[in-house]
Amino acid sequence: MTDTSDPETGFLEALGQRVRTMRALRGMSRKVLAKVSGISERYIAQLEGGKGNVSIVLLRRVSNAMGAHLEDLIPAAEPAPDWAVIRDLLRKATPAQIAQAKDALAGSSHSTQRRSSFSGIALIGLRGAGKSTLGKMLAKKIGWSFVELNKEIEAQNGLSVAEIIALYGQEGFRRMEQAALGQLLSRKELMVLATGGGIVSEPLTFDLILSSFYTIWVKADPEEHMARVRRQGDLRPMADDRSAMAELRNILISREPLYARASAVVDTAGLSVDAAAARLSDAVAPVLRSDAQAFGLRSAAS
Repeated sequence: MTDTSDPETGFLEALGQRVRTMRALRGMSRKVLAKVSGISERYIAQLEGGKGNVSIVLLRRVSNAMGAHLEDLIPAAEPAPDWAVIRDLLRKATPAQIAQAKDALAGSSHSTQRRSSFSGIALIGLRGAGKSTLGKMLAKKIGWSFVELNKEIEAQNGLSVAEIIALYGQEGFRRMEQAALGQLLSRKELMVLATGGGIVSEPLTFDLILSSFYTIWVKADPEEHMARVRRQGDLRPMADDRSAMAELRNILISREPLYARASAVVDTAGLSVDAAAARLSDAVAPVLRSDAQAFGLRSAAS
């Protein structure tokens, strides 16, 4: 048995758990992480199992491969839920903005209000949940435009998602994802937005989704997710991984607390497309009656 009372052993186990969780949030298999980082799959398995006494250089390679911040992998006291958002905002802030933030945190001024414009309905969840199919049906029913964020990223950059990740890595893709979302919001038009499954792994982008849209988690059983993805012919990024099902479960477990921040949940498990679409319509009915009207908007359902 492992002696978890040993501080160093406990640290390595916590480090391994953080690496495993971060990898799952990014939707990366162990094989893909090994390939991108240039570190053997066996060593990454040891690291995730709390057996790898990793050097800071190798750990930086792992974090860079995932497009994550090195400090996110270091076990420490649990930060506030929005700490990652605050940290990333501070990284991009000007000196004047940082001074204002310090005043706000010190209680000497009012904090900046959250984004108040209403941009529509955003669907989040794993690939294979039915976001695109159901999103198109919902948009047609209520008379709004339908947008797939990944297709918007591809159109703006002239590259497929796979090509973007291959050329620029996870960090580059997340940067382009945030830029594409900003472009969409600048249109100031109502839309039903289908997001990529891993959007929840980027704190600033996900926070913008939550504050700009009525967000719905479209979910299904892991087996249904996998079956639907196979029918689509897309196993990215688990195409050659024999343990694809285990990886998918790990991704879902790691992302569930973030998906659960959505305003509503629509479970499509065992439902036909029409039944799932009806359930989604029921879920958005309150926002079409209240939130949209509060912003002076009109929809086909109002």
